[in-house]
Amino acid sequence: MTSAASSDRLLIRFRDDGWLEPAAGVDRAVSPHFNQRPANTQPDLVVLHGISLPEGCFGGGLVDDLFMGRLFGSTDPAHLGLNDLKVSSHFVIWRDGHIRQYVGLADRAWHAGVSSYEGRDNCNDYSVGIELEGCDSQAYEPIQITVLADLMRALQRAQPSLRHVAGHCHIAPGRKTDPGHYFSWGDLQAALRQDPTAWKFPENLS
Repeated sequence: MTSAASSDRLLIRFRDDGWLEPAAGVDRAVSPHFNQRPANTQPDLVVLHGISLPEGCFGGGLVDDLFMGRLFGSTDPAHLGLNDLKVSSHFVIWRDGHIRQYVGLADRAWHAGVSSYEGRDNCNDYSVGIELEGCDSQAYEPIQITVLADLMRALQRAQPSLRHVAGHCHIAPGRKTDPGHYFSWGDLQAALRQDPTAWKFPENLS
């Protein structure tokens, strides 16, 4: 995994089929865990997650194995609790800023679970999921926030209906806590460098 550039990532562009253009710091791995969005549904919400397997351990490959379905049905005791999960996300941003895409924008990734946003249930139907490699107990890397902002800008160019952003904690309160207390929403807002009305953030960002 090569380190992503820390400068302006203008090479983050989407093809017409909803997959990122190949570029330095960007790759894809097509997850088997997806399905179609409901008819006539355009995504308007980005959901931010934090993930590490095991918790707080980075770079071990289990996250990739999980999203690619390589753990499903595993008899390895180390995979207990993961071997019955069919989950995915549209994107992961690793600790070094590298982006991996698992599901195309037109399709429904399985990242939100039981969830609700502004009175609408089943957030997977109308959202794009972005996982950041991290955990609740430590800060994310600055490059991850920079790359996240660049990815969000590219997402809006490709899918103008995207206007809302929330954490997993906001759409599944009491069940999920990620991206966690150490995720800096203020740094993300500053990195976007846009009119603050361009993205609607949750009211409670504490």
